[in-house]
Amino acid sequence: MEATVSQSVIEQFVSAATAAVATVEVIDRTPNALRDAILCACGDASRILFAPPQDLPAALFAEFAGDPRVVADPSAEELANSPAGVTEAFAGVARTGSVCVDVGYQRTGMASLLAPLHIAVVAAESIVPQPRDLFREDVLGGRGLTRSFVFITGPSATADMGPLVRGVHGPHQLHIIILR
Repeated sequence: MEATVSQSVIEQFVSAATAAVATVEVIDRTPNALRDAILCACGDASRILFAPPQDLPAALFAEFAGDPRVVADPSAEELANSPAGVTEAFAGVARTGSVCVDVGYQRTGMASLLAPLHIAVVAAESIVPQPRDLFREDVLGGRGLTRSFVFITGPSATADMGPLVRGVHGPHQLHIIILR
């Protein structure tokens, strides 16, 4: 698969993610642009959990990580009481608007599930057309075959006990930042 992704795949991803009640923005791939986008999405959050990236360069997150509210090595209390969590998504799926988060890597699973706001950062070239593409060796270097990951499609929601309720089993909000 090509290292670049077509604009139509990105547009399909944005449309599907928005339909799933996520918010999405596409930004330039610079440390300052990423810092500004994350901090804007976090608003006045007093603490921001940060799971360092596995695939994206750590230097890309350096400006953001310098903010005094960012916690990269949280205590149990900080995990339980942080209003926002930032993770890398190693892939996105255009058809469903889902991001794929490797829950087996460091604190990524905790940062993506425990905070009421999850901010997922995904590289545009990591967005694939369909879920099944992730299970091919020739797509994304076969990462989908070697990682313990979850598909996250919009904020957590359940209707198990009646009307739809958001944020019961995870974040109330999902904000996706696509790096072009």
